[in-house]
Amino acid sequence: MDDQKLARFFEEKINLAKIQFERTVECKHTEFDDLYPYMSEQPTFFWYKRYVAWQELLTIVKLAEELHIEWKTFFTTNQLGFIEKKVLDAKVLDEWFEECCQES
Repeated sequence: MDDQKLARFFEEKINLAKIQFERTVECKHTEFDDLYPYMSEQPTFFWYKRYVAWQELLTIVKLAEELHIEWKTFFTTNQLGFIEKKVLDAKVLDEWFEECCQES
């Protein structure tokens, strides 16, 4: 796979992981719900689902970084700060969309 194809591949994966994480923040349906339909009744399911999506996003970002593929353009400054800290907490969930919404 040449460098250009690899970069496009990772750009697509980063975008999909970002969308997946954002859908979990907004409590929307994701592929994860289909994998564990019986879990949706459990109160901790939504935190677990968010954690899995967050880890997926961080993993793809880490791989892109190791391969020197640009990934930061997909995120706001606020979101980049959360990704660099790597910790999923209530602040991330409360403020993930804040900067993009204020710019509108």
